[in-house]
Amino acid sequence: MKGLMEPIKTLVSFKKGVVYPDGVNERKLNEMRGMYVDDFTFETLLSQDNPLIYEVKEINIPQEKGHIIYSTTTIYPGKVGKEYFMTKGHFHLREDTAEIYFCLEGEGYLLMQTKEGRASAIHMKPGVLGYIPPYWGHRTMNTGDREFVFLALFPGDAGHNYEIVEKHGFSKIMVEENGKPVLKDNPKYTL
Repeated sequence: MKGLMEPIKTLVSFKKGVVYPDGVNERKLNEMRGMYVDDFTFETLLSQDNPLIYEVKEINIPQEKGHIIYSTTTIYPGKVGKEYFMTKGHFHLREDTAEIYFCLEGEGYLLMQTKEGRASAIHMKPGVLGYIPPYWGHRTMNTGDREFVFLALFPGDAGHNYEIVEKHGFSKIMVEENGKPVLKDNPKYTL
């Protein structure tokens, strides 16, 4: 048996996510260029501040076949224009892998799409588990007024492909209209 890993225990706070992470990856506004529709408002906001949009708290699990990677993501409340703060989004490098998101705190949406642009969204609130099937890209957005925290679980060898999202975007965007989240076509989306 090669490289036998010892079992591990992880503490998770429903309000803050992983309590003692092995790593924290932060994504600030300047790292989200091109993800929002309203470029003018994005640049205006960035010239005034560079807020933290979201952070991912990770546990050191081998990124290889047979393992299950888990982490928690916290998306902070806020908007760029009418669009809610969101994760960058990705497809998996190994496209035939699925992922699970389980909402711990706050609320938001899990937006998924195929490479052909077919989209689906799940309203996430505490206790809701969203299943992301193989071949679907995904991103999440915070549509509430407090932190949106969720647990993610996926195969260790799934990998992340951000390039396709950076190049084409998502076919749909989530915007606030009359105080409510509304899913609309993304005018910047290219197939």
